[in-house]
Amino acid sequence: MMPIDHFFRAANLWPERTAVEADLNPHGSDEDPVFRLTYGELARRVNALAAAFQSIDPEPQSRVGICAYNSVEHLVAWLAAFAAGKVWVPLNPRNGKDELNRIEDVTTPSILVVDGDCLDKIDPSDATTVLGKPVAGGFDGPGLWDLIDLHDGETPVRHDLALDDLQAIKFTGGSSGVPKGVMQTYRVWNTCIASMLSSFEFDADDRHLLAAPMTHGANTMIMPIFAKGGTQLFMGKSNPVAIMDAIERMRATSLFVPPTVIYMMMADDSFASHDFSSLRHFIAGGAAMRPDTVAKAMPMLNNALETCYGQTEAPQIAICMRARDWRDTRNQASTGLATALTRVGVMDPDGNVLGPGETGEIVLKGDLVMKGYYQMPDKTAETIIDGWLHTGDIGIIDERGYVFIKDRIRDVVVTGGFNVYPNDVEAVLGQHPMVKECVVFGLPDDKWGEAVHAAVEIHKGENASEQDIIEFVKSRLDSVKAPKRVHIVGELPRSPVGKVLRREAKTLFAET
Repeated sequence: MMPIDHFFRAANLWPERTAVEADLNPHGSDEDPVFRLTYGELARRVNALAAAFQSIDPEPQSRVGICAYNSVEHLVAWLAAFAAGKVWVPLNPRNGKDELNRIEDVTTPSILVVDGDCLDKIDPSDATTVLGKPVAGGFDGPGLWDLIDLHDGETPVRHDLALDDLQAIKFTGGSSGVPKGVMQTYRVWNTCIASMLSSFEFDADDRHLLAAPMTHGANTMIMPIFAKGGTQLFMGKSNPVAIMDAIERMRATSLFVPPTVIYMMMADDSFASHDFSSLRHFIAGGAAMRPDTVAKAMPMLNNALETCYGQTEAPQIAICMRARDWRDTRNQASTGLATALTRVGVMDPDGNVLGPGETGEIVLKGDLVMKGYYQMPDKTAETIIDGWLHTGDIGIIDERGYVFIKDRIRDVVVTGGFNVYPNDVEAVLGQHPMVKECVVFGLPDDKWGEAVHAAVEIHKGENASEQDIIEFVKSRLDSVKAPKRVHIVGELPRSPVGKVLRREAKTLFAET
């Protein structure tokens, strides 16, 4: 069984059930139209576009790059690439043009699906460019809906592909150096889908709001919810206030966002006035949640706050925390328990698996682990050793099996001979009533070797001094862990998907 079969099985079982809803005018009146597709209608369009892709390039395992924001067109192209036996290459339009062109050069897609408002994001190539979501103005090439009309009623050829063939080549964010193309196989995707279904127990009533980019973590929730006959919701422009409005207006039950979006939602004046009673799975991922935020956010978000841990190399759900377990205060600094199909361990530098409560590198093993890095065998060999994926994250597993992730290995600050984990300091900084968001890092220091620094955003209208914040941390942590400097900023550096960038902050303040 291939990942796309979860969707087609649902379409056969429930052809009249609503598969997609898109709010065409989220700021208009109640009478404004909502675009809907049933499972049967969506499957017909996916089959037609998949047949069109095969008419352009009949070779299985050739690559389809998609450069698009979240839209129905993006979803149809994504599903059609899988139905055609192609390899998906996500091209996040929030990334820089140079990075997108580099990904295109490395992966050489034969087909590019590009939204009209993304045409300037990527240079033309030998690939056949298909216009995704149209915009005003001309385009010299085929349009996605035109291809669907041309091939309506057709079905693609089903290729005899193996579970270890590729489903996607997804590029890492590059936080540890040059971005690497992660080869995700059909086996990896099936494992992710099964782990999602087992861990979160989605059902036919789930309404999944696509708030985070489909090129990243949000896509991993699509197929599991399709497998159960649920609905995908498209909201248009995404920002913290728009997400809150969409949850309330579209009665979303499930969504995935990075923690920074939750912090911004909670800091907004309108947060308390929104109705979140529909929520069942408000899933944070991509970074650790601060424990203080877990405790505050849980009752405000209908007790639906959950999290999962993974990497592009082991997508999304090696570890999972359900809301019912996060209500236990012992678990509010934890990322959760290992999921059913993945082994999670803690390893010392010599490759020895450590016992409960011992600190080391988090390592993963199982069918969720990538095939390797595209055209980088040396990097693959450095990362997967004896079947264990070395995550680069430091943590512990307690005697109950709960995983506590401290930091990235290279982010640990060694100050005066002591190891300081930035997450520990950030957890305390986040308790300061005036701190909206923060990031902690080390900078060279003549006395300490490295000194702990913090950059913080303050809540709108508030005023806090550097010394007040330092003293606040000292009152709650060993003084060696307290920042020697606190840099108060209007806005922290962020990635295209909204994550606070520790290393960019470190570079910024190293130069001041």
